[in-house]
Amino acid sequence: MDLSKIPTLPGVYIIKDYYDKIIYIGKAKNLKKRVSSYFIGSSDSFKTANIRIFAHKIDFIICDSEREALVIERRLINQHQPFFNVIWKDSKTYPYIVITDEDFPRIIITRKKNIKGKYFGPYPKVEILKKLIEKLFELKILNLRRCRYDFDLKNPLDPKKIDRCIYYHTNQCPSPCDPKKISKKDYYVFVKNAINFFNGKHSKLIEKFKEYMKRASDDLRYEEAQIFYNAIKAIEHIYERVSVNETNLEEIEKKYDFTKILLEAKEILNLKKIPYHIEAFDISNLLNRYAVGASVCFINGHKNKSHYRYFRIKNTVKKGSDDYIMIYEVVKRRLSQILKDDKNIPDLILIDGSKGQLNMAKKALDELGIKTDIISLAKKQELIYTLYRNDPICLEKDNKVLLFFMSIRDEIHRFVITYHRKLRSKEFLIE
Repeated sequence: MDLSKIPTLPGVYIIKDYYDKIIYIGKAKNLKKRVSSYFIGSSDSFKTANIRIFAHKIDFIICDSEREALVIERRLINQHQPFFNVIWKDSKTYPYIVITDEDFPRIIITRKKNIKGKYFGPYPKVEILKKLIEKLFELKILNLRRCRYDFDLKNPLDPKKIDRCIYYHTNQCPSPCDPKKISKKDYYVFVKNAINFFNGKHSKLIEKFKEYMKRASDDLRYEEAQIFYNAIKAIEHIYERVSVNETNLEEIEKKYDFTKILLEAKEILNLKKIPYHIEAFDISNLLNRYAVGASVCFINGHKNKSHYRYFRIKNTVKKGSDDYIMIYEVVKRRLSQILKDDKNIPDLILIDGSKGQLNMAKKALDELGIKTDIISLAKKQELIYTLYRNDPICLEKDNKVLLFFMSIRDEIHRFVITYHRKLRSKEFLIE
């Protein structure tokens, strides 16, 4: 992380997650010293240990005095209610990580404290938490079993009767189901590593991994040494991936007006999630000769142009155009690529069209096994169609949610038409 941009002056720092959502706001007499403390050394504090895991971006506001910083901090906290500022006052049920109390413990994500074990959390977003856990397993920072067997050493299972899982066969598990593979004592080394990580004792964990790496290297077990090397670099990357930018109070307040709109959209449309990540789809067609489609992406209410995509339609109908088949194709191709690249599935998909286009887009999602929310917006009367009701939702024309979705629809329409015109121009030049 580049700390050179942060001055040694009083101010307020705003920490955001991958979705650009504020997760913590703090004040400091010395901004550089305070922000640095989150990413240097180990921490026994739940808040600090987990902020450093979820932090993706830090904005800061320079203030004239520590008193001014206090006033701005309180104002922003009251307005945005960041997770790590208000969690202890909030009655919502957030996800926890539990390392189970078993002979061979495993890691479980849960919202209820009804499992025996050591709990860590709560955490702000279960989607990020799941991806984090998966990545930690992949990099061998965590190396606990992932099966659901109850390994009771007093009443052991018959190894011949166990239907061993894919993690056993692919060597992605220490395999306590096979007594020849690992002892309880050796397994607890992995358990202690996991506890250290979630307690924020990353420096201690890095030192342990360096020991393991050297031992493996000395024994000429170079592949194993590489695994520990990768794990060390992954932990260090937690601190390096955070960007730092100076901003001002007006920019922060203007930007987070979108948070209120997204929360309102969730309520009005009965969505499963707050639609921080939206992808919209449209097609453009002229006698099937220039059939094209496109998608645009909005993150936390703002354009994310790196995720904009064009498509040349492949499955056009011989007699006349079929908008339904084309929207089905474009949605399926885009979402297939997202799955292939292991990227985040959008919280909401917006289709430019009515009920027919919505149903065809839903068909594409069903075939891919994707359960995300999907709506369509019809141009004529600006009606919103959903899957859970037969009649469309009609909002007032000045409703901020409707205006926001209309702006996304207009952006995808502009984007696909631009591509359509570009293709036509190229063909005319050739002819």
